Amino acid sequence: MHDPKLLDQLENRPTRPFQGAVFRALRGGLDPLTPSTRGGRWAPPGGISVLYTSLDREGAIAEVAFHWSQLTPWPAKPLDVHEIAAAAEKTLRLIEADLPALGVNPASYKAPKYRRTQEIGAVVEFLGCDGLIVPSARWNC
Repeated sequence: MHDPKLLDQLENRPTRPFQGAVFRALRGGLDPLTPSTRGGRWAPPGGISVLYTSLDREGAIAEVAFHWSQLTPWPAKPLDVHEIAAAAEKTLRLIEADLPALGVNPASYKAPKYRRTQEIGAVVEFLGCDGLIVPSARWNC
């Protein structure tokens, strides 16, 4: 079900509780606490529900701006940015230097090529983590 090598690489990584402010940007009028269920960089479609946020307000905006730039026309409703108090008991943190060893190509990390990152997210969830902090593909945060 999961890549055994990836399981080995992630299962012994330290996890920590997280508590702090995170930011979520989304089309105006939407509930900022509604998770994504259609998949994304860290969750395969039809898999786990994910609340994509950023530790940096501009990081949240940059992510939405990238996705909206792929649409014609852009959504007519304005963008809302929400600050959310978040808490997780078992958070895994990955830094940019961790990604190549986990099979993520740094040259294509910014592109919407999600297969390997989705596999990582699925393993992180399988290991019982309730939080994952990763480098933004759109902003230096």
